[in-house]
Amino acid sequence: MLLGYETSDDCAVWQANEHLACVLTVDFFTPVVDDPYEFGRVAAANALSDVFAMGAEPHVALNLLALDINLDTEVAAAILQGGADAVAQAGAFVSGGHTIDDSEPKYGLSVFGTVDPARIVRNQGAQPGDVLYLTKPLGTGIMSAALKINQIDEETMRPVVESMMELNAAGSRAMVAAQVHAATDVTGFGLAGHLHEMLAASECSAIIDFASLPLFGPVWQLSCDYCRPGRTFSIMDDLEPFMVQGSLDDEEFDNRLGVVCDPQTSGGILAAIPPEQAAVFEAEFERRAGRKPARIGIITEGNIGCISFADGN
Repeated sequence: MLLGYETSDDCAVWQANEHLACVLTVDFFTPVVDDPYEFGRVAAANALSDVFAMGAEPHVALNLLALDINLDTEVAAAILQGGADAVAQAGAFVSGGHTIDDSEPKYGLSVFGTVDPARIVRNQGAQPGDVLYLTKPLGTGIMSAALKINQIDEETMRPVVESMMELNAAGSRAMVAAQVHAATDVTGFGLAGHLHEMLAASECSAIIDFASLPLFGPVWQLSCDYCRPGRTFSIMDDLEPFMVQGSLDDEEFDNRLGVVCDPQTSGGILAAIPPEQAAVFEAEFERRAGRKPARIGIITEGNIGCISFADGN
């Protein structure tokens, strides 16, 4: 066993031989969108993301589906088709799975992939001076909360759904090409939570340029209006000892925390790239994804696990 849960890495890794390591993960959740097919794609992309975050290639996935037996079979078919299409796009195969009768729908995947043991990308290994990149916009939690209370409409939500369905394959391959030092995907603990895990494991700190964070359209204003998922506040409480307020006033600091502590669904890759390889990462990602990655900050020395804002000190 090369990796378990000790440093909150994205997958378990088992070394099969000198040149092959097996990467295993599992993820599933309740619906985040109304359309069954899109729910399947989002959940599958989210599960596959763990494998991509470690620089590995997925090969086989197993379905995990909980659904009310009284629902039309077309709902189950649409969810599973969405998952199968995402897996196929990733170059892998769905080979069965397991279902249970449950009044609350849930779907996800168990995923098997492989990687060269010498090229495993962990959330440990970031070094002072590394450039931090994020490959998808932030705010899926805030936007979902806003949609539920009719603060935004379906059209405004559409880019969020498209982003959640997007695979993290481009970010994975670009970071490997750029000799990434550390990486993770940004999901349920928000940008700040997953960055803190990386910093704690790497015994470093970070400075975030808040103005450079990619956000879905109304996310900043919604955070200012306290339209935030309940989970955001528990993340903020957990990270309070590690978030540096600096010269920011209380309101500005709280609103920023509302964004960086927003729990994400199928978020982007957060990568610590050596500064001399930054141009390689940007070019490779743009070539594969058709857009530039967001350069959001730097890794710094001291204050292990702490996060500050570039204009807040």
